[in-house]
Formats: sequence, C-alpha cells, structure tokens
Amino acid sequence: MTEGTSPHAVGGRTRGDLGRRITQRRTELGLSRQETAARAGMAPAYLQYLEERPTADPGAGTLLRLAGALRTTVWHLTGGDTELPAGLGRAARTPRFTELTEAECRALLASHGVGRLAVPADSGPLVVPVNYQVVDGAVVFRTGPGTTPAEADGHQVAFEVDRIDEAFSEGWSVLVRGPASTVTDPDEAARLDEQAYSTPWAGGPRELWLRIEPVAVTGRRITV
Repeated sequence: MTEGTSPHAVGGRTRGDLGRRITQRRTELGLSRQETAARAGMAPAYLQYLEERPTADPGAGTLLRLAGALRTTVWHLTGGDTELPAGLGRAARTPRFTELTEAECRALLASHGVGRLAVPADSGPLVVPVNYQVVDGAVVFRTGPGTTPAEADGHQVAFEVDRIDEAFSEGWSVLVRGPASTVTDPDEAARLDEQAYSTPWAGGPRELWLRIEPVAVTGRRITV
C-alpha cells in the first residue's frame, strides 16, 4: 500500500506515490536523472526533490512537463489509473504489429516481474498472477501448497507476461507453454531462494517452488 492518505489536486494520488512513479518510469526508459530533468526543463536537484520527498506537491504545469519528458500521461504519473486494467486508451492511428523472435521473447521474459499462469482445472482453466523470475532458461515462481498455482504441478501450462505503454498505445506480450513441476530437491530450492528477486507480493508463507520448462516461446509487439 502507498504511504499517507492525503489526496493530490491532480489525479487523486496519495502522497509519496509521485516520486516512485517518476523513478520507475525513467528507469524503464533508461534515462538518468539529469537527462530527464533536461527534457522536462527543470534543475536535476528539483527532480531529485520530487523523487525523494513524499510531501512534494508540484503544480499541474510541472506534471505536464514531466509526463511529456517521460513519454506518459499525467493521469498515469499521478496514479489515476492504479485500479483500472491496462489498455483503456485508444489504438494508435498507424500501429505496426510484429512477431518477436524467440531470442527477443526470452530477453523480455528474463526481466522478471509478474506474469499470468494458466492452470487446467476440472471446472475449466484458471488464470492467476504470480511473481516470477527466469533461472537457467526456466520460469520459476513460489507459492504455497493447496493454492491455485500449486495445481500446475504435473500439467502442461501457459504463462504470459506483457508490458503496455498507455501514452503511446504500444506494448508487447510473451507466451510460454510447457510442463510445470514442483522443485523437490532441497539444494535447488535453497539456490532459488538465494537468487529470488523479491518475495511474493501476496505475502504469507510461500515456500513451494515450481518450474515451467519452456517448450514453445512466442511473442508479439505493437509499435507506432
């Protein structure tokens, strides 16, 4: 959860959100603080203040310049779309749809994050989000016994990750298909614990590791 409960005049964000969103977005674009400040027409020291001070409350003009510099919208930058599904914007006027190579797919997949796991069930397929990472070419994630992700053990599953840029109606998706199995070797599980990027966002004891061995890896990208 975010810090504080005081609403912002633009977009209804809570205090402390803006700095994290600025930092995250410029990191996604590979921009330094100095480059971002130059694009937005502000001093790097002021951008540092915005990123590091939860009480920072810039005006609408500053937010517009930042959104332009970061190729996004004020709405997204201030957290106005936090509770909404991605892809609400309009399609671009001249989109380009391309198939990704397997190497491109694996490179995007290896960035780790949150993906969607499709698990077969008696009542029909179930799709749940999981925190994952890629180790030795396989998709691995943690869960707990008796959970929906744990039902993937011993089944052929599908796993999907994507990234959508609302401001420019661009994005990509990668789909992995292959068998899922529980990691039963204690040494292997310990190695995965050491290499884990973060703990599952859902919290609680989730010490069961599962591995998906990719049999097919495909992907698509939409650019303008």
